[in-house]
Amino acid sequence: MKRLFFLLQFVFFVSAVAWSQEAPEGLFIDSKAPDFKSKDQDGNEIRLKDVLKKGKVILVFYRGQWCPYCNRFLSALQDSLQLIKDKGASLIAVSPEKPESIDSTVEKTKVTFPVLYDEELKIMKAYDVEYEVPENTLTRYRNAGLDIEKNNGPNGKYLPITAVYIIGDEQTVIYRFFEKDYKKRPAVKTLLTYL
Repeated sequence: MKRLFFLLQFVFFVSAVAWSQEAPEGLFIDSKAPDFKSKDQDGNEIRLKDVLKKGKVILVFYRGQWCPYCNRFLSALQDSLQLIKDKGASLIAVSPEKPESIDSTVEKTKVTFPVLYDEELKIMKAYDVEYEVPENTLTRYRNAGLDIEKNNGPNGKYLPITAVYIIGDEQTVIYRFFEKDYKKRPAVKTLLTYL
């Protein structure tokens, strides 16, 4: 019996270590934000370096149009977009969902800032925010009528951790919100203080 107990403890420990090694960590304050380019919902090519020439950038990673927490946050950002622009900053959102699903996000949230399709998860990987959704969670979602893999198309069963960065001079991260609980988002007021 003791052997079985110790074996189970060992398996749990190894699993925990493996998860911690694979879990995304995101970028940290003062790290250099990787450049990227992608097309927005209107077909315009957006490149981080070009947008930064105008001022700071708030970069938001969101799960998808099916996520009510994401939609509320994007709507709140849209409501405060003029305040963000008044501070000389820009806003970019990134998602693994297919372009047609991004169109649904735009329709639901009425956002006018760029929303980018992260083809092949290149941006999410560069910012270390992407993770593979466990099969049991995918099954729960499917049972609730949501097929993430269908929604994401070629990006499959990957989602971003809830992450928001403010990128400033020399592509430096000056603010980081990185939260494994997908229900939490930073207050827009907090973001404004970092601009």
